[in-house]
Amino acid sequence: MTNQERRDKGILYISDPSVMNEQKRARRLTQKLNTMDRADFEGIQAVIKELFGKCEDAWVNPPFYCDYGHNIEVGKNTFINYNCTIIDVGKVVIGDYCQIAPNVSIYTAGHPVHPAARNTAYEYGIDITIGNNVWIGGNSVIMPGIHIGDNVVIGAGSIVTKDIPAWTVAAGNPCRVIRKITEDDRYTYYKGVPADEECAAHMRRIWEESNDPVKYPTA
Repeated sequence: MTNQERRDKGILYISDPSVMNEQKRARRLTQKLNTMDRADFEGIQAVIKELFGKCEDAWVNPPFYCDYGHNIEVGKNTFINYNCTIIDVGKVVIGDYCQIAPNVSIYTAGHPVHPAARNTAYEYGIDITIGNNVWIGGNSVIMPGIHIGDNVVIGAGSIVTKDIPAWTVAAGNPCRVIRKITEDDRYTYYKGVPADEECAAHMRRIWEESNDPVKYPTA
């Protein structure tokens, strides 16, 4: 097998010249993105759509960094804030309505633990999946092979080394589930402070107009 074929199968491969040549497109596009007029919203949107393998009305605040771009799929209305790095040797799938805070790093790539093996230049990439309606707090790191379920909140500064189940708040190093998200959270924000009535009424109108697609599972 070629090293490109090995990489795409998620097994050990070497970043030989053919592999590095694939990265040229992403490097040119991220350089363009990161040096654009920050107020050129339409231009930024066009580069984002060209860079990613799939993009449905997602937004990225530059600067942004990745290896390939075509291995990244981003759902509708997802927001990626400043200074995000996605090492997309493996595929990275991010769902709809996600919010990714500043300085988040998503790493599919890894290397052998033993130095003798690591020094042979072999590495690997394992896919990462992030569900719908996920909020990842600033300075968090998502490690290779992780699956984050729908409607999860990852606390700032977390290092996610294991899968996180849906409808949970998780945080820490290593990241662990702190609690479930329930209907009691629907009208609250910072540390459980209740929304004022004007805000709550506006929320209810939005949910009614959209038929409230986000419902807490009863089972």
